[in-house]
Amino acid sequence: MNIQLNKQPSSIITWLKTYANRRMLVVFLLGFSSGLPIALVGGTLQAWFKTNGAGIILIGFISLLGQPYSYKFLWAPLLDRFAPTSLMDRRRGWMLLTQLLIISLIITMSAFKPDAVVKLFNLQIPTLLLLGLLLSCCSATQDIAIDAYKIEVLKHDERGLGSALGVEGYRVAMIASGGFALTLADKYGWQTTYLIMAGLMLFGIIATLFAPPVTVQLDKNQTKLVALISKSLKDFLTRDKAWLILLLLILYKLGDAFSHTLSSTFLLDLGFALKEVGMINKVLGVVATLIGVFVGGLFMTRVGLFKALLTFGILAAITNLSYMLLAITGKHMLVACAAVFVENICAGMGTAAFVSLIMSLCSPNYTATQFALFSSLSAVGRIYVGPVAGYLVQATGWVGLYLFSAVIALPGLVLLVYLRRQIISRDDDKQQQASDTDTASDTDSKGLQAA
Repeated sequence: MNIQLNKQPSSIITWLKTYANRRMLVVFLLGFSSGLPIALVGGTLQAWFKTNGAGIILIGFISLLGQPYSYKFLWAPLLDRFAPTSLMDRRRGWMLLTQLLIISLIITMSAFKPDAVVKLFNLQIPTLLLLGLLLSCCSATQDIAIDAYKIEVLKHDERGLGSALGVEGYRVAMIASGGFALTLADKYGWQTTYLIMAGLMLFGIIATLFAPPVTVQLDKNQTKLVALISKSLKDFLTRDKAWLILLLLILYKLGDAFSHTLSSTFLLDLGFALKEVGMINKVLGVVATLIGVFVGGLFMTRVGLFKALLTFGILAAITNLSYMLLAITGKHMLVACAAVFVENICAGMGTAAFVSLIMSLCSPNYTATQFALFSSLSAVGRIYVGPVAGYLVQATGWVGLYLFSAVIALPGLVLLVYLRRQIISRDDDKQQQASDTDTASDTDSKGLQAA
């Protein structure tokens, strides 16, 4: 079912009644909870090390703290199989547990500085990096539960807008843990900033407690963990061109990964102050992403998934060059704002379509396991390009990095076109499943009324 936004007031009112519901609010708040820890082990942590005198190579390697996001599919079956508590359903139980652990770890990080080290295997490792790695593990596990919950709680015709709202919440959180955090750090210090970030995670706990419960019955084969893993992988890998689809998940957002991985360090290198970086890159950039995600979600309901992916992918590749222009012109506030705004709008539109693509690939019986696998592959670029980007900057400068970010986006677009039939077919299958479910639900309701 597509969202049709006619100009008639009655159509708008009907649309609001259909989509402005409790599920959408919860998805937005859970998106916030999911997005908040990312910057605290990414761009914000990089800025903390940068202001403490760390070099570009070390800063580039900080992106490796996000590795748990690439491996989370390994323990995702545990979340499909077990519930941490009998007080609530599996999904919400895991969300609550991980949110409490995330708050504890952020508070612990606030007690250390970048120069504090711990000895591990005869190596002097910054304590913040180890804590950041643990935080990434808990955050990735929270994402497994949230992603599975969204798929199970949203109706098919809500998924486009629901995906957009989830990303909106995610990006709002990145404003908080990015631009807002940098502004706070400039005024009150990093330790106080991380304590405030821990407090903002309470929104995730509120969302979890307010969220409608979902109960998906396990089939008899899912009572055994090994069988669950085997069947979930077999379910996907037996599909037409499954391996190429997995490759697409890695390549589609690779250009964006290169353009964003060192963006805070890039602006600091140009001579912008910490507060200015927070406002330009984190606040303006995330607001632009919010606009892009919302526009992308609505556009996708009109043209379909494949056309949205292709259009947004082309725009994202072209607008990556805006950062190259900024690298050429040097420190210039207007050019910086324009580059960040335009590039993030297009990246946001691509993200809305990409999340919907992942949701369309998941089977109902293996939601957490398959979504974790697909999203893990999509995170490969964001996590592992950091060190490569650091060496590229050292070898070719910032202009070379951003030119490369545009070129590396092309293979994903070519593969997308090649897989056009599989993507359209999968999207149509999901729509048909939703239609059948709605019909069955209507029949059941009429039968109950007659009884």
